[in-house]
Amino acid sequence: MRAPVTEATPQKAPRMKPWIEAIHAYAPGKSKAGDGRSLIKLSANENPLGTSPAALEARAEAVMPSLYPDPDSTGLREKLGELHSIDPARIVCGTGSDELLNLAVQAFAGPGDEVLFSRFSFSVYDIATRRCGATPVEAPDRDFGTDVDAMLGLVSERTRVVFIANPNNPTGSYLPQDELARLHAGLPADVLLVIDQAYAEYVAPEDDDGGMALAAAHENVLATRTFSKIYGLAGERVGWGTGAPGIIAALNRIRGPFNVTLTGQKAAVAALGDQDFVRNSRLHNQVERQRFVERIEALGNHGLRPLPSEANFVLVLFEGALSAEAAAEGLADRGFAVRHLPGQGLPQGLRITIGTQQQMEIVAATLREMAEAAR
Repeated sequence: MRAPVTEATPQKAPRMKPWIEAIHAYAPGKSKAGDGRSLIKLSANENPLGTSPAALEARAEAVMPSLYPDPDSTGLREKLGELHSIDPARIVCGTGSDELLNLAVQAFAGPGDEVLFSRFSFSVYDIATRRCGATPVEAPDRDFGTDVDAMLGLVSERTRVVFIANPNNPTGSYLPQDELARLHAGLPADVLLVIDQAYAEYVAPEDDDGGMALAAAHENVLATRTFSKIYGLAGERVGWGTGAPGIIAALNRIRGPFNVTLTGQKAAVAALGDQDFVRNSRLHNQVERQRFVERIEALGNHGLRPLPSEANFVLVLFEGALSAEAAAEGLADRGFAVRHLPGQGLPQGLRITIGTQQQMEIVAATLREMAEAAR
């Protein structure tokens, strides 16, 4: 029995678990300058074309805040299954794909286990790993992309989950189908491979990485996607994943109840029905990304280097007189927020979301002015 608390009793407070204390909280992309000014947000990889009108209409018609949403997202899973030729029973929906990434580690790893991912990959992987007491293991990169051999070389008897983002955030790198298949083939059958396809819809269909096919054919693959990027529903927080029945059952055991809102479910279903919006968004991104990359490549003699990207952003490295930090400050002065990445080991990098044609022209021109002035 505990002693009674008196005024003389030393004051104590709850102590968080040491593995939680080791977490560095996720830092979202900035939308304001240091002085509080609102900036054009090219820091969070949102769709510059907005949202499908059909999705907006469905969202507006779905406002019934007194009622709980369908806890199983049944209509959404059926629509996803129809579009992607997947049995809806093999689909789970989440509060963004972030929830599913966290649940995957929680379900299959814990203290004493290891979770493997590549250097310069999505910062949530480290958070999700530490959140359940597992140990993060970071594989060396190959020119800022995933090195399959390096990852396979770090698989141990303690490895329980392997993450790969394809395309990768924040570098934009992409593993082709044969390399992704090679990574999977090299993993033990009891290791879960999580293929994070948040930006998959920006990849040309003929260049599909085969992640969903792997999830359909094997017991140890989970492929996740989101409505936050090309579908323009970031504010609704809707994601989904597909894999073997055992994986889906595990995630359903621990996901949040009523985890996808009513408006999110309705808007996502309508968004899936407007594939013209998806194709237009992909085409816009391809055209403007190429134009932007060409403008930055022209500044190579000033030390600016854009990394190849298959996503809706470009990581620009600043390897000359103009630093990434100074460039970010200069762009903020011109009204733009971009993502500086010192916390992810990239102090020389700015991740710049592909915006409208006019926005990208201003950003490129501003970088040119700053680079020339810094010589």
